[in-house]
Amino acid sequence: MTYGKNPSSKKRRILSNESKWGYLFILLPLCTFALFTLYPLIDAFIISFQKFKPLKTEWVGFNNYITAFKNSLFYKSIINTIVYTVLTIPLSMMLSFVISILIVPLSKRKQNFFKAAYYLPAIASGVALSFVWKWIYDPLPTGLLNRIVHFFGVENQNWLGSSKTSMLSLVLMALLSSHGTSIIIYIAALLGIDNTYFESADIDGATFFQKLHYIVLPLVKPTTVFLLITGVIGSFQVFQNAYLMTGGGPDNSTTMVGLLIFNNAFTYFDYGQACAQALVLTAIIALFTFIQFKVTGDGVEY
Repeated sequence: MTYGKNPSSKKRRILSNESKWGYLFILLPLCTFALFTLYPLIDAFIISFQKFKPLKTEWVGFNNYITAFKNSLFYKSIINTIVYTVLTIPLSMMLSFVISILIVPLSKRKQNFFKAAYYLPAIASGVALSFVWKWIYDPLPTGLLNRIVHFFGVENQNWLGSSKTSMLSLVLMALLSSHGTSIIIYIAALLGIDNTYFESADIDGATFFQKLHYIVLPLVKPTTVFLLITGVIGSFQVFQNAYLMTGGGPDNSTTMVGLLIFNNAFTYFDYGQACAQALVLTAIIALFTFIQFKVTGDGVEY
């Protein structure tokens, strides 16, 4: 008895060929991820149990972790990072959302102008921005911020050189120069809301704040959760602002975890200690991310 070709086997063969092409296309990104992310992570895990030296490496077990948890500066850097995150992320998201609400009703050309204007600091050189902000925070009477506060009867301040104002100075810098990406994402989310919701609300006589509360906020919740989680992750890894603006001072009042890890690795060449602290930071970020998903992620679809 002769049978014809089985259509299912041909389909499986086609799917197999498609799968091969799919794996071929993702091969380069996978190799890049393995080489520049996965391998360094595994290597850092191994080094965290060693006293790493260029010519000789000594296995020390959990000593690096024990030293990290006994180091008061490590705890202070974690507290500094948490304070920076708590002050920066909520205010930054609020500013981004308010600015996005103000931009959306404008014409397309005006929207593009403001989106480009707010996003410009994100593509500018961090070193160049730091020099601009150092000029703003100049402790001399000629400093821009000192000139502004002088009109309100406030004496000149050493903004970056005093432990009372250094952290607030970094927070202000972050608030005024790092939310362009959030604005663009929020605008995209707001433009994606169906106008029929607002038309129905207008028929019912809803006010602006009622529309905001019952329509806009629930529909942009996935975007808000996404920006909150990615913002906290990025804030816990902050390094550039503290390194370029204050170097962690004065009196380690702006020493973040990322800066402490950098100093241990590339100033004191204690790579084992740096890797141990980096992995502890990874665990802290994972814990905070899990908590945020549990607290804010209910009913959110991605």
